[in-house]
Amino acid sequence: MSMQNLYLLVPLAPLVGAIFVGLFGKCMHRAWSHRITIALVAVSFFASLAIFNDVQAGNVYNGPVYTWLTSGDTSFQVGFLIDKLTVTMMLVVTFVSLMVHIYTIGYMDEDPGYQRFFSYISLFTFSMLMLVMANNFLQLFFGWEAVGLVSYLLIGFWYNKETAIYANLKAFLVNRVGDFGFLLGIALVLMVFGTLQYDTVFAGAASHAKDIAPIPCVSWNLITAICILLFIGAMGKSAQFPLHVWLPDSMEGPTPISALIHAATMVTAGIFMVARMSPLFELSETALSFVMVIGAITALFMGFLGVIQNDIKRVVAYSTLSQLGYMTVALGASAYSVAIFHLMTHAFFKALLFLAAGSVIIAMHHNQDIRYMGGLKKYMPITWITSLIGSLALIGTPFFSGFYSKESIIEAVKMSSLPGSGFAYFAVVAGVFVTAFYSFRMYFLVFHGKERFHHPKPTHDHPSTDSTSSPQASSGQADAHDDHGHHSGKPHETPWVVTLPLILLAIPSLVIGFITIEPMLYGGYFGDSIFIAEHHHALSEMREEFHGAFAMVLHSLITLPLWLAVAGVASSAFLYLKRPDIPALIQKKFQFIYTLLDNKYYFDRFNDWFFAGGARGTSRFLWKFGDVTLIDGLMVNGSAKLIGMLSGAIRHLQSGYIYHYAFSMIAGVFVLLTARNWFE
Repeated sequence: MSMQNLYLLVPLAPLVGAIFVGLFGKCMHRAWSHRITIALVAVSFFASLAIFNDVQAGNVYNGPVYTWLTSGDTSFQVGFLIDKLTVTMMLVVTFVSLMVHIYTIGYMDEDPGYQRFFSYISLFTFSMLMLVMANNFLQLFFGWEAVGLVSYLLIGFWYNKETAIYANLKAFLVNRVGDFGFLLGIALVLMVFGTLQYDTVFAGAASHAKDIAPIPCVSWNLITAICILLFIGAMGKSAQFPLHVWLPDSMEGPTPISALIHAATMVTAGIFMVARMSPLFELSETALSFVMVIGAITALFMGFLGVIQNDIKRVVAYSTLSQLGYMTVALGASAYSVAIFHLMTHAFFKALLFLAAGSVIIAMHHNQDIRYMGGLKKYMPITWITSLIGSLALIGTPFFSGFYSKESIIEAVKMSSLPGSGFAYFAVVAGVFVTAFYSFRMYFLVFHGKERFHHPKPTHDHPSTDSTSSPQASSGQADAHDDHGHHSGKPHETPWVVTLPLILLAIPSLVIGFITIEPMLYGGYFGDSIFIAEHHHALSEMREEFHGAFAMVLHSLITLPLWLAVAGVASSAFLYLKRPDIPALIQKKFQFIYTLLDNKYYFDRFNDWFFAGGARGTSRFLWKFGDVTLIDGLMVNGSAKLIGMLSGAIRHLQSGYIYHYAFSMIAGVFVLLTARNWFE
């Protein structure tokens, strides 16, 4: 098979699986749904491995597949750019997707929408692969919108559940806000460069570095305007402040899709896009500073929200928000390779944590409140050890994969001299303690301490702890509780189709950082696929300071971040294992701060009041004034009433008497003669 055919095989294999299972899934045994889709995603993964080996040998491909549309001198094509940045994303997406497909067999076993779910997640995989393999803005936008559409379907998969429908609508609308800026940025690229091909745009970008954007009433630099508009799209897709509000609510979808969306695919699309656009972003320090500050705000303040969450999936969701902020900060520091490095390591350990949370949810009969767990270590040893590996990787423990990427981000930001880099450095360092605290708070409450799952779950949870239940729970089926609200039976380890993906994800979560740090950060692995201007030297200075993985570990022993992580773990152990009475006292003492965090900084309330309420108020005004008063009242009914009034008045002149008609004719002739003489 030629390499071009192999390139086509990677995205088309999951697409064929999605179409076949989507159309014919109900006509076959449900087991064939997962067999077909898993086999085809596995084909995509192994094809990606073959392409990786080819790219490692120095073979880069950039060419069209077919021409979609020609308008004047401009051709809109579907094409592939296969380089080291692309193939890295292909491997991450296909491997994590394969693990999620396998895991889904156990998690969705009794769900009536089993076939539909496998069709959706395969379609999601196809969409993400088309995005990362694109060699032009048109195909990038297609993949961008496709992952948004399928995520809408997956978040609202349990469509009989009101909270799921609200969540998927919220995700869709918030992403449309970001995509509006993204589309304007692409339009500006086409207007200025006359093409949407990456290579042509990148080659000509420097010649427009000092141009003014053709935007009315503003005098923005052209490249700055393009970069900020494109990044607004990334803010929506990668859930950056203030367009972050959709991601926590997306936990209403099934746990497998939480792992797929929030680990390696949709939310990382914005990070990948900015790295791909490095030749543009390197021409605008204003855009880079904007990216860095937005990422810093997200990294720190979204981490704070994870501290008070009691829903196991929402803790991991806010962790994802915070880690995406870390990646964005690295992009702003021109450390694009570090951002992609963290994207890769994060994909493995975050998918692991989401799937481990799903394993716990299954064992706890779909109760997601960590306050009613505890002591699960002895019942679920595989889930326990894999969760520990994922948590240690997340907080940046030396020798775990997350350590190398997170430490690299912190050091790169420290070396940066861009405006906002001081605040960004403070945010990412403080975020280390916050991440360690909420990660091990969840870990200790779930796996250690007293067994609390024998206690009845409260009838009404706090709004911040609303659980995203399974279809079994939401449809009123048995939830494995006895008449007193207690769980019937002891928790137990989940089936092998659930634990096998946990083990396979735990391995890279443990070792992938150590294996890949040398080529990715010090060996110039990405080559020409990422461009860094000579005057942006943060990454080069970091490389000079560290000479390998062991040097970074030794350096961490004398710097603040590692000890902040240790302090975070120790604090959570003390508060939730040794003195579990203290957190309630702290909450009571600092009720204002707790209320602020519990209401998520009131962003949702503001959006509901200002945007949703404003839209409803505007529509009511347009309906009452525009539709009822102006159109119906004046134009439609008003014209009818006017004709009725005139006809009613004229009707009185139709008396039937000849002398009345004669008088009318004489009066008319008199008026006409008078008017004629007047105007002459």
